[in-house]
Amino acid sequence: MCGIAGYYGPEELDPAALDACLTLMGRRGPDAHGAYRHVSPQGRHVCLLHSRLSIIDLDPRSNQPFRDASKVIAFNGEIYNYLELRKRLEGEGRAFRTHGDTEVLIAALGAYGVKALDLCDGMWAFACYDEGTGDLMLSRDRFGEKPLFLYKRGGGIFFGSEIKFIRALSGDAPGLNAEKLNRYLVNGYRALFKSEDSYFLGVESLPAATVEIVDAAGAGTRERYWDFAFRPDAGMGYGDAVEELRAILIDSVKLRLRADVPIAFCMSGGIDSNSLVAIAKKRLGYQVHGFTIANTDSRYEEMDLVEQAVRELGIKHTAIRLSTEGFLPRLKDLVAYHDSPVATISYYVHWLLMESVRDHGYKISVSGTAADELFTGYYDHHLAYLREVEGDAELYAASLANWNRHIRPVVRNPHFQDPRLFSDRPGFRGHLYMETDGFSAYLSKPWSEAFAERAYAGDILRNRMLNEMFHEVVPMILHEDDLNAMYFSIENRSPFLSRDLFEFSLRVPTRHLIRDGYTKALLRDAMHGLVPEAILRKRQKVGFNAPVLDLLDVKDPQVKAYLLDDGPIFDHIDRAKMETLLAKPAISDSENKFLFSFLSAKAFLEGAGP
Repeated sequence: MCGIAGYYGPEELDPAALDACLTLMGRRGPDAHGAYRHVSPQGRHVCLLHSRLSIIDLDPRSNQPFRDASKVIAFNGEIYNYLELRKRLEGEGRAFRTHGDTEVLIAALGAYGVKALDLCDGMWAFACYDEGTGDLMLSRDRFGEKPLFLYKRGGGIFFGSEIKFIRALSGDAPGLNAEKLNRYLVNGYRALFKSEDSYFLGVESLPAATVEIVDAAGAGTRERYWDFAFRPDAGMGYGDAVEELRAILIDSVKLRLRADVPIAFCMSGGIDSNSLVAIAKKRLGYQVHGFTIANTDSRYEEMDLVEQAVRELGIKHTAIRLSTEGFLPRLKDLVAYHDSPVATISYYVHWLLMESVRDHGYKISVSGTAADELFTGYYDHHLAYLREVEGDAELYAASLANWNRHIRPVVRNPHFQDPRLFSDRPGFRGHLYMETDGFSAYLSKPWSEAFAERAYAGDILRNRMLNEMFHEVVPMILHEDDLNAMYFSIENRSPFLSRDLFEFSLRVPTRHLIRDGYTKALLRDAMHGLVPEAILRKRQKVGFNAPVLDLLDVKDPQVKAYLLDDGPIFDHIDRAKMETLLAKPAISDSENKFLFSFLSAKAFLEGAGP
């Protein structure tokens, strides 16, 4: 895991700008840094910058930018199956001088071109320049685990793992993308990654699973190197699906334990993280150290289950208690590092967890991201499932009975009280952008944007899950996790984001996804005998969250004065309405959410913003 940045175009960059950028890249890569500069025969300037967080092959021989014949690469990420890919290349006559995955990646690109990416199981963002052809290749991994921002100016292209790197190299201060800010304030985190734009005009993300090649003349072409389709195998039995899932997930965890430094595990009381912990400990013999946020809100507290898992699995564990100390200045620091408002308060809390991981000497954390989107995990998934199985009278009747018995009593969202919600209204999505009219009313100028989703499958449940995977939930988690971890020079790994696991999920018939009122039925049964039964049999969904008022005392006169102090936020928010909100004796959950969004946006506009 590292930081990358660079430029390809007609301008000659000031060496001072390169030095400033490398300094900013220090958190992403404190162990080494390097720069490559070149002028092509066509007079175009190439600059590749790299800061290294040493994870595999700690020797300086694997420092970057890394050269192989005419190619030079700056690579951020991990190719988990690099040993298997190395063996294949060695069989074709390739010799290696390092023991790392960077050399394997550049060798594969040299041997197979873009097709090499189809062979890679990993996460990456890289820039690879070929002095022979004058081509610059930019790429991101299939799921967008690693970030890569682009900014085009005057026939050239700037790129970087973080927007601040691009600003340092270009010397530009791109203006505010007010549409993105409004989207955040009104529609919330699910709306933020439906497009590739950022909070800065002209700065965008390279899409996941994409390669962009800029040729010697400066012309760019972009293509996807991987695609997918939902093609369920109607003949797949439930037991066979359980066994296949178990084998693939164990293999994914095994690959993601490859490292020359110790690994920590983010841990909750849920099945996702405990599946990874249990596999690592009980099947792979890894000495697991789990880290958990101890929540003060009973709705999100799972410490009893965490402690039970710690006892049964015999692992080392650290609980991090939430503290109000320094909340405002620390939030400002975090927002400044993110180059954007923080998506939700959960990611301030997650940042505290990453700090503890760092303080205990770890350079890698493992998280359970994407299990909900692969195998179902949200309450609306139950209702979409009911709609998809209603053609099977027996299965529908049993599923409805289980929903009435187990799910309806614990669901708080009023939309989810009707089991026929999606049967009668298949296009209903009002539960995803809730209370947007109320949030819009806080703006100086009311703003709205209708909900939209991509069409991946005719099956409502699977289409929802794929939108969550690629446009709504997982991209937001990956973005926030990456920046939170890299602030403390930690690499984050997500074993559920395995190509094999994802493509397996697309073959699973929908009828297997929920059973006896349990979401993630396949995962639960696949983990039988590994994960504690109390966790496997817990139906209620517990999110990773915290109320902002647990960290911020809005009744404190100094805090209130700061919130209402003059600043650019009130070019977008109606101050009088915020005064009314802060004067309320009690604040609802939705108002809590908006208050944090306001606070985070305020910090962004006053600090890291345009």
